[in-house]
Amino acid sequence: MASREISAFAAEEERRVLNLRPVLAPVHGKYGDHPHQTYDAWPAEDPGAPLVLLLHGGYWRYDRMHLTPFAAWLAAQGFSVLLPGFRRSGGAGGYPETFDDVARIVDTLPEGRPYVLAGHCSGGHLALWCAARALLPADSPWHTASLPPAVLALAPLTDLEATRRGRLSNDAALQLLGGSGLFEERLPYADPLTLLTGAGTTGVRTVLLHGAVDEEVPLSQFTDYAAVHADLETVVLPGTGHYTLIEPGAPGALAVADTIRRLATATTAGRTPPSVL
Repeated sequence: MASREISAFAAEEERRVLNLRPVLAPVHGKYGDHPHQTYDAWPAEDPGAPLVLLLHGGYWRYDRMHLTPFAAWLAAQGFSVLLPGFRRSGGAGGYPETFDDVARIVDTLPEGRPYVLAGHCSGGHLALWCAARALLPADSPWHTASLPPAVLALAPLTDLEATRRGRLSNDAALQLLGGSGLFEERLPYADPLTLLTGAGTTGVRTVLLHGAVDEEVPLSQFTDYAAVHADLETVVLPGTGHYTLIEPGAPGALAVADTIRRLATATTAGRTPPSVL
């Protein structure tokens, strides 16, 4: 597949954000025995600070280092932040390991505290998948009625079939699900749009936030998911690309922080809609 063509604006945004120096977290931990089952933490001094569980993007292939500047910046805005790693496509992960790890992350790391689950790009896909776990087939080991209190998906990949059809990031969706021979069989267990079709809602308070000039994840992924999620809140930021949502101090990142704060306030006040069973 030929390299994708992007505008000078998008190329500069990508270069600027992905070249930020990684930030070392003050706390590190493990949630399993595999070397990738680790997390970085930026605990807030205020024990009542909102907790953000942040899932990184990178088309399920790349590690979390590019998101450490944003995680540290969120911590400076008054949040406690957890940034976990997980087994990834092209190495130790893919289907089912990536999903095993993310399910374990949300089931264990918040330790019973209210939190907002946020994810960017493929991390947004995984956050939406977590919100839909009650809709998984009953034979799935990931099926649960214990769902995140609130989800914020940032420029997410919502539709794995469209991701495959568009050959995004050199067939990343095919790689995630193990190739064309297994893609259709695994899709009902891994795809937020497929899980939502028919149900109409996950029962989890969810906000979908996308930049209007995102050239990495097509806006059609946003609109197609919004069309089948009856109680979804949607935000489109004008003049905003894919990466400035996670650029410390950028207008897009400020909008993200404001949305997290609003979701956290509603969650701790007990106003999150009940989960589907």
